Amino acid sequence: MPTVFAMKERDTAKEMYGPIAGNRWVQLIFGVLAMIVISNYQYAFTLFTPGMRQTFSDVPYAKIVLISSIFLIFETWPMPAAGYFVDKLGIRKLMTFGAILIALGWVLSGTVAQTVTQLYLFYGVIAGLGAAIIYISCVANAVKWFPDHRGLAVGLTAAGFGGGAALTVIPIANTIQISGWAHAMAIWGLAQGLIALIAAMILRHPPAGWVPAGWNPDASKAGKTLQQSKVNFTGMQMARRPEFYVLYAMFFFACYGGLIATQNLSQIARSLHVSDARILGLAIIPFTVTLTSLCNAGSRIIWGTVSDWLGRENTMFVTFGIEAILVFLVTRITGSPLAFVILFPLVFLFWGEVFSLFSATTGDLFGPKNASGNYGLVYTAKGLAAYFAGFGAAALAAHFGGSFNVPFYISAVLCAVAALLSLLFLHPLVRKRIAQEAKAAAVEPIGTGQPEKGGDLAHVS
Repeated sequence: MPTVFAMKERDTAKEMYGPIAGNRWVQLIFGVLAMIVISNYQYAFTLFTPGMRQTFSDVPYAKIVLISSIFLIFETWPMPAAGYFVDKLGIRKLMTFGAILIALGWVLSGTVAQTVTQLYLFYGVIAGLGAAIIYISCVANAVKWFPDHRGLAVGLTAAGFGGGAALTVIPIANTIQISGWAHAMAIWGLAQGLIALIAAMILRHPPAGWVPAGWNPDASKAGKTLQQSKVNFTGMQMARRPEFYVLYAMFFFACYGGLIATQNLSQIARSLHVSDARILGLAIIPFTVTLTSLCNAGSRIIWGTVSDWLGRENTMFVTFGIEAILVFLVTRITGSPLAFVILFPLVFLFWGEVFSLFSATTGDLFGPKNASGNYGLVYTAKGLAAYFAGFGAAALAAHFGGSFNVPFYISAVLCAVAALLSLLFLHPLVRKRIAQEAKAAAVEPIGTGQPEKGGDLAHVS
């Protein structure tokens, strides 16, 4: 009887890149690592503001926090273009460029900058562009390597950005205390740039046509609560859809409250008369930022997973509704360090999910083919919100004697509106359009995802 040998399925990724770079879990780990190092540029900013206020004592606080707002604008608005160039030139080249920019941003801020205007350029523009390139590179890479576990991979990658600061907040705070904010920024900027550069040497997109061994995409079905389009919209086509504008407005509304806290936590603590308190022997600001970072990371994984069975819009309604209550409660904890250190981590536990829910929803509504560029467009809402939550909230607080109550009242209303929009507008819009697609597919099968000229639905060409 002849011997039968089973043919081992080829792994073209490992054949092309070797056993390390060709392993998708290695790709995920280094993507998360790169996201961790850029997280400090957003979430550790508040640690530098007290020192900056002393150095630039003649500059109003609102103009100092504008550094963070500019960073967030350049970390978000260039993403559609960054995503295009990642696909065009390759992830290694773009990641290398991004690593150089984030290193330069902080090193120049700590060694060369003599004015706040120079910090706008070094920290805001240069580091912001670097962070944008690294962020979209790592998220897009996770999407491409994990078609079978996309939610998990993207959630973990986004969690690296949301929670990475938890690992470094206290060391950065200690460095600032020992050597000052400028020296600390230069040291950490160089270290973070080197780590991102190492990640750039490993990260690769999978070869064309690659799929995980044993994965059958036809056997993977979304739950009944998820509505997923089989149509692949381009950015221009997406921009002609009403659900895009509902999604964009919701992202802006839901981002606002968390970004107020991200950019202004030190000053919020001062306005609530708790900035000098210590919890478990630790200064309250770095201790709270550590907890908020952990909750921020957990939020992206937990609520992203919940949305797979509860549905995106239903999850948005629950989380944004609870967030509205939490940000309102911030206005009621004056003089209570314990309430401060408990409430703000909860704020981030119901805020961080925006970065997993909206990326997943964008893919659901507009197809996976152009998901990186499409989400890049949606993600610009964060940059817009950052301006109003950073400089805008600080200016409002200055107008009201240093109190951040009014910005948080506004945030509570916006979160409540976002919760209502998810069920009253987004939910019916999505189901109506996808039902139309299904009806059209019964007549002409959906294929390439290119909408008909003058029409709203996409059909086979």
